[in-house]
Amino acid sequence: MAERDWRNTRKRRDRLHIIAKILQTAKDGALKTPIMYKANLSFAQLNEYLSYLLQIELLETITKDEESIYKATDKGLKYLQGYAKIRDLLKEEEVTSRTELINSW
Repeated sequence: MAERDWRNTRKRRDRLHIIAKILQTAKDGALKTPIMYKANLSFAQLNEYLSYLLQIELLETITKDEESIYKATDKGLKYLQGYAKIRDLLKEEEVTSRTELINSW
């Protein structure tokens, strides 16, 4: 089986990345529209994600002036910390792989 070259593949966001983007945007509280635009989601996708994140308590809703503000919970902030660690580990692995490739020439 051929080894996959991750650098040349089309980048596609996965669920974990989208969730992290939503939580990052809602860190200090945000309305639906800014979350939708910053996470680059359709309105239907946004509603699905918000519903899911509220259900698993990564987000909470705060009603202010008859508007729903979405805010990351403590659990949501822990998710962001974990996601950042994983992202950093993958970057380190990519640098190591590139260095090994260069040294093998």
